[in-house]
Order: sequence, then C-alpha cells, then structure tokens
Amino acid sequence: MTSPRRALIVIDAQQEYFDGLLRIQHPDPDESVARIRVAMDAAEHAGAPVVLVQHGLPAEAPVFASGSATFANHPDVAAREGQVSKRITKQLSSVFAGTDLEAWLRERDVDTITLGGYMTNNCVLASAAGSEGLGFSVEVLSDATGAIDLTNDAGSVPARQVHETLMALLHSSWAAVADTDTWVAALQAGKPLPKSDLVTSAAQGRDAR
Repeated sequence: MTSPRRALIVIDAQQEYFDGLLRIQHPDPDESVARIRVAMDAAEHAGAPVVLVQHGLPAEAPVFASGSATFANHPDVAAREGQVSKRITKQLSSVFAGTDLEAWLRERDVDTITLGGYMTNNCVLASAAGSEGLGFSVEVLSDATGAIDLTNDAGSVPARQVHETLMALLHSSWAAVADTDTWVAALQAGKPLPKSDLVTSAAQGRDAR
C-alpha cells in the first residue's frame, strides 16, 4: 500500500454561507469552519498542498457576486490566504469544471484530494463525483462541510438529513468519508482513509432492516 499524495481542497468557505442567502444549517457553520481551519493547518504542517476555491458570479448575481461582502472568504480562512498553494475562482459546481486544477494536481503527482467546505449538496458532491473519471481518490471531511434545508416541487428535506444522507452516499461509492481528527491522524501517518463500496453498503443496508 503506497502513501497517498494528498492535496486539501477548501471549497467556497465564503461569507455567502455564513451571512448570505445560502447560510449553512448543518453542521453548525461556526463549528465546520473551525474544522476547516484545523485541516488547513494540519495540511500545511504535513507539507500537503492546500487549494483555496471561491465561487464567483457577475456583480448583479443574487449570490457570490464578485466583489461583494459575501464573495469574500470567511475571516478565519481569509487569514490563511497567503499560506495556500493555489487559489481558484470557479463558476460551476465542480472544482474541476472550467479550471486548471486537474493539470495543476497532476504536475505535483497528487493522487488523492481531500474536500472540505460548502455545500455538501452541491459543490462537494459535484467535485467528488467529477473526480471519478479523472482517477483521483477522494476524501470528504464530514465535519468540515455543511448543507442547507431544501424545498422545491420535488419535496422538502432538512439540512441534517441532506448532509447525513450525502455522507453515506459518498462513502458508498465516490469518497472515503471521515471527520477531521480521523483525517489528520491518517495524514500524519501517511495512510489512506478506509472506504466502503456500493456492494458492501447495499449488503449492510439490507442486513440492517
């Protein structure tokens, strides 16, 4: 078993998710951003590259308007902007769509990306799923991400259910899911996180009935 060559990808830890229309409801955003800080500091200490991503839309957009107060990173993350390895602004959900991130990671022989940030139900999910065809192993930090309540014509789902469902879904196929402390221990030990798969998850789900 080879040691993972990791990069931490901090997705959209912006004020939109704290003060804007898309305020994170679960886990508590103050707690999740604290875990993001822990992950960033641990990655820097371990010599793993940190990529800081921001979502940017035109100035007239209702969310993530470039140059607006809610476009800015959360102050705890902004304080670390000068220490990160790369910064990206994106306009689509996946961190790979319309960016040079894939090429940048390959130039540095990264084979495993760790995702933290927002939202679980949009950019984290899209980035994890989008990695499948690129060959990167994916890790997701369950307590350094977050979701919102959703209501539309298809139904209504509270943020906790959204988040917990997607963590189980991700772990069943696209990512190894763990809390930040477990990930930091694996990072320091140079070991991969354990990951399930769809067949095992399905069998365990059947047996749990």
